[in-house]
Amino acid sequence: MNTSKKARAVGINHIALEVGEIDAALDFYGRFLDFTLRSKSAGMAFIDLGDQFIALSRGRSQPGDDERHFGLVVDDKEAVRRALDEMGAEIVSSRFLDFYDPWGNRIEIVGYDNIQFTKAEGVLRGMGLDGLGKTEKAMNELADKGMG
Repeated sequence: MNTSKKARAVGINHIALEVGEIDAALDFYGRFLDFTLRSKSAGMAFIDLGDQFIALSRGRSQPGDDERHFGLVVDDKEAVRRALDEMGAEIVSSRFLDFYDPWGNRIEIVGYDNIQFTKAEGVLRGMGLDGLGKTEKAMNELADKGMG
């Protein structure tokens, strides 16, 4: 019998996405996100998400994703929807705000206010987002887990 203690998953530090050229990827993501560039080199760029980040890596060669995706939390989901409409991006889910970047990465945009995901007040303040609120439903989900 294995009696060793297992590690607890605490969160996600970063997501790494393979893209084409780094400058083109930064331009694409900058059309619908206001972000701080943590750092950049010829083959990598890091988009700051407070205490997390997105790593963009040059060199995608595989076909696009179908169901595999990540949920990107934003403070204003409808602002992203409007920007994607202006960009002519195809929304691929009628239920969610899912779309593909030019390299086939599937992204789901999620509004901060309506999910149980939360950032510490100090992180929100450091991001200039202090006062960002939650819906009653999201607060109840957090409370049900002893986190609200």
